[in-house]
Order: sequence, then C-alpha cells, then structure tokens
Amino acid sequence: MKYRSLLVSAFLLVLLLPRYGAAQNSPERRRRYYNHQARPYHRGPVRLTAGGGVGYYNGDLTSSLGNNFLGYSASLGVVYQLWPKLLIGTELSTFQIGAKDDSPERNLAFRGRNNAGEVFFRYELLRDEAEFADPRKPAANVKPYVKAGVGLLLYNPKSYYGTARPEQFTTFLPPERNDYPAMAIVAPVGLGVTVRLTRSLNATAEAAYYFTTTDHLDDVSARANSAANDGYARAELKLEYAFW
Repeated sequence: MKYRSLLVSAFLLVLLLPRYGAAQNSPERRRRYYNHQARPYHRGPVRLTAGGGVGYYNGDLTSSLGNNFLGYSASLGVVYQLWPKLLIGTELSTFQIGAKDDSPERNLAFRGRNNAGEVFFRYELLRDEAEFADPRKPAANVKPYVKAGVGLLLYNPKSYYGTARPEQFTTFLPPERNDYPAMAIVAPVGLGVTVRLTRSLNATAEAAYYFTTTDHLDDVSARANSAANDGYARAELKLEYAFW
C-alpha cells in the first residue's frame, strides 16, 4: 500500500508541475542565467509529455524478439530544461510484456501487466540556439538525445504452459511468490530524437532499456536462471507540449 501511495503522489506531481511552471516561469517572469561562456539562457519551459508504443521483455525465458509477445506501452510525464542541452523529467507509465520459453522442454510462457514511475535526466547531443536568451541562429528542428534515470516498478506477472498469448480460458500456474503485485527498482537508459513541430509542440521518438532489481518479471525464477535479473524495454512515440 505504501508503494501505491508513492505512485499516486508521482501522478499528482505530473499533473501539478505544468500548472506551477506556467505560473512561475511565464515569459514575463523568467530569470536569466549564464553559462560558462557568459551567455544568458532561460530555464524551462515545462512541457507535458504523452506517448504510446510497445513493451519488450528480456529475461529467463527469452531474449529473442521472435519469442516476445510485444505489449502496449503508454506514458504521461513532464520535462523541464535546467541548462542548455540538459533537461530533467518525471514520467508515469503503464505497459504489458510477455513471452514464450526458448526451451521447448519447459514450455513456459507469461504475461505481465505493469506500472512504473521514474525520474530522469535527458542530455541533448546538439546545441539549440533557441535555448539561449540571445539566439544567434534559428531554432534546431531535430535534436537527438540520451537519457538515464531511476524509478519504481509495480509488476504483476502470470505464468502458464504454452507457446501463444494467453486467452480467456488459459489456466495460469500458481505464482512463485505470494506478494504480487510486487515492487522493484528500475534504472532506465535510452536514446531518442525530438522534432520541433511548432514553438509549443514537439514530437519525440524514444527507446529505453530498464535494468531491474527483480528476477520475477515473468514469475519464472526458481524454474529457470535465478542468478540473473530480468529487464524490459519500451519504445514510444510522444508529443511534448509547452504551456507558454
């Protein structure tokens, strides 16, 4: 229950930050900061992000794309520019992963429905003059970036015998642990590219891999390789909207 409260708090933060940023960092109130070359820049704006895509599993059962049952992935978050090229962000996501076993003898498969919250830094690989208060060139239309962060994952897997996605009458196996949905720490690393559509709206394509502290994303640990933790990836297309 404590972890669910944390996720609810993160969700409220996602909703409130854009309003706070719009009130405190409007163009009329923005403070000027200076980089090591004494060039002035503004922090912000706050951008609301929303995206959708697919989730991918990597663990005891398989690391093969062909044996994955790719699932949905959706996210809602905010990003905020701290310095030119560096942004901080927070995001909530919900996604499904699944896969069938590489080993025909075990014949295992699983489906996992999960929720996560994360905080991350995003570093843009190209300079955008529009991030400075004294731009010397037009705004960059395409900006590749890398990201890294930390977060919490609430995961709820169900395993079964079979080689296909579960159906309405699939019989699931008894869980290996009795505390699902369970909590784990995640560390995402990823890359992406942002395309400027208008002054207030960006489109972003992003892919990130999540290292985890659990070997039970698939509810298969004692029956497989319990020495290695599971991981997952998410690939999404997103829109980013600035409130000013």
